[in-house]
Parts: sequence; structure tokens; C-alpha cells
Amino acid sequence: MCAVCGCGTTVIERHSDDDHKHGGRGHHHDDHVHHDHDHDHDHHHDHVHHDHRHAGDVIDYGAGLAGVHAPGLSQERIVRIERDILSKNDGFARDNRAWLTTNGNLALNFVSSPGSGKTTLLARAINDLKPRHEIVVIEGDQQTSNDAERIRAAGARALQINTGKGCHLDAHMVGHALETLAPPRNGLLFIENVGNLVCPAAFDLGEAHKVVVLSVTEGEDKPLKYPDMFAAADLMLLNKADLLPHLDFDVGACIAAALRVNPNLQTLTVSARTGEGMQAFYAWIEGRAARVAVRE
Repeated sequence: MCAVCGCGTTVIERHSDDDHKHGGRGHHHDDHVHHDHDHDHDHHHDHVHHDHRHAGDVIDYGAGLAGVHAPGLSQERIVRIERDILSKNDGFARDNRAWLTTNGNLALNFVSSPGSGKTTLLARAINDLKPRHEIVVIEGDQQTSNDAERIRAAGARALQINTGKGCHLDAHMVGHALETLAPPRNGLLFIENVGNLVCPAAFDLGEAHKVVVLSVTEGEDKPLKYPDMFAAADLMLLNKADLLPHLDFDVGACIAAALRVNPNLQTLTVSARTGEGMQAFYAWIEGRAARVAVRE
């Protein structure tokens, strides 16, 4: 999670573990899962000294207990806040996952940096898969509904979630989106997260798999720069393969970097524009959808 921007505290604050209550307005899933809307914000700053390591050309603020640095917060307070936020999120994620499992839905959480081609890739996948699957999409962005409109034009029902200053979706948001979208039994759920390779790695949304999309225009060392995201993912889609003839990009080095971070990561090289490699991606989806489908 991002302890510096504090984005998590704008979504889920402290409440009791047994009922997720804030004492404010809320509503329920069909399985009586309670989600609340009111959020209190308590921003205190501890005026403490922060240690850091300076070696050569690197100043390392990751030397504390949490492995992060946030101005005005002690490392111990960062650990406490992080555990509190993530524990509440994980509770909502478990509720989401239980609902999706009961309904036979394969949920994929697509994560990437901005400009990787996620929306184009999803639009193509929807167009190709819709004869066999009903697909609903949760779109995450800070502002606008542009991507949701593109997804609807491709043939899927979509709900836009604008996070404002938040840099990721969380399980609480997704729970409300599930109530609105009501995915069909055994349908596919695609979640396009906010473009960010940091915070979404820590937030379980209740999905079956995280799919990280990396463009060949981004550099083959991206998995080493943002290891948490690639460690959390089950599949890496190396997108925009049609541009490889025009770039100095080493596909083998990129995949090696990703596997160094996550030896179990599956990788596919694709082009959402030309369709290269997309059939292999669809086969990956079909196999997992078959496993979670609920027999009528």
C-alpha cells in the first residue's frame, strides 16, 4: 500500500471486525454482507526523526520496519495503519470472493501502469469472447468515464468507479459495484484497476487472479523496479508486440526479470491491436472459467 499518499485511509477507516460498521449509512449484498459509506478521517502526524541509508547515488528510505518512508509518520505507526487498512480490505475481499464463487464468476483484476493498453486489450477480448461468455466490467480511474464508454461500445456492461485522489480500487468499492452490475451466473468479471504499479499490488479485491499488463514501450526492467506487482500477479501480458520491430526491447530479458521476481508467473506476448497472442490468452481464460463455473 502507499503509506506516503495515504490513499487507503480515504476509503476504509477503523471499524469493528465483526460487522464492518462505522455507525453510518450502509447497505448489503444479497448474501447479507454489509458495506458502509461513512468514513471518518483522523490525520495525526508524529514529529519524529526518520532514518535513511545513503550509499553512493541512492538514498534508501526503505530501511524501517515497514520498508517504507512517510514524512511525519514513525515506522511503527505506518505498520499499524497499514495492517489496519489492509485487514479491513481483506474482510471485504473475502466477502466478494465468496459471492463470486457461489455465482460461478471468474474475476480477473487487470493492473498496469498508465498507457499499457489495458482498455484496448479488454475491448478486443470482450469483442472476441462475447459470443461464448457474458462479460461485465468494473472500470477504475481517478476521473472520467471514457474507458467505461469504450468497454460498453465493445459489447459489455460496465460500471465506472472514479476514485478521485485514490490511486487504486479496493474491495469495498468492488463490493458495491457487484451489487450494481449483478454479474450473471457463470459470467466473466473483468476489473480494470487504476493505472498504477504500486498500490493495487497490496489490495485484494476478491479476484481469482491479478493479470499484470506490461507494454514493450515501458522497458524490460519494469518487473525489477516494481516487484510487488509482478510478485502478486499470476499472469503477465507483454502487450504491444506489434511495436517490437521499431523498439530496442529485449523480450527475453523482460521475461527473465519477471520470473526472477515471481518464478510461478505465466507470461504471454500479445498485441491488442493486431490480435497476436490473444488466442493463447483466451485459452488461459477459458480453462480457468471452466474450473469455477457452477453447474446448473
